[in-house]
Amino acid sequence: MLQQKDTLGKKGEALVYAYLKNKGYKIIAKNYKNFLGEIDIIAKDKDYLVFIEVKTRMSRAFGDPLEAVNKEKQFKIRQVATMYLKAKRMLDSNCRFDVIAVLGDDFEDIRHIENAF
Repeated sequence: MLQQKDTLGKKGEALVYAYLKNKGYKIIAKNYKNFLGEIDIIAKDKDYLVFIEVKTRMSRAFGDPLEAVNKEKQFKIRQVATMYLKAKRMLDSNCRFDVIAVLGDDFEDIRHIENAF
């Protein structure tokens, strides 16, 4: 089951990479990790450094994918992003946090929430 979930997540992230490139984003990092956690995608959008969480689901049977980015998850993403900014000496950067939900058997439903939290 975990392997199936990982495969689904990787497919969703690959689709999102292409989606973001088509929108003019420059991908800086994929699956950035530090000891606090992971950020799926770090990208540049005009003057913003964007930390992006991707949630992929086959259906809404267990809730909407956007609901998975709860307050705890948001806090963890902020912590990881802060460590990234400190490590890269970019604390003065304009930043935002986006969430992208991918839903459906054919991944036909992509919802991009800019500045989600």
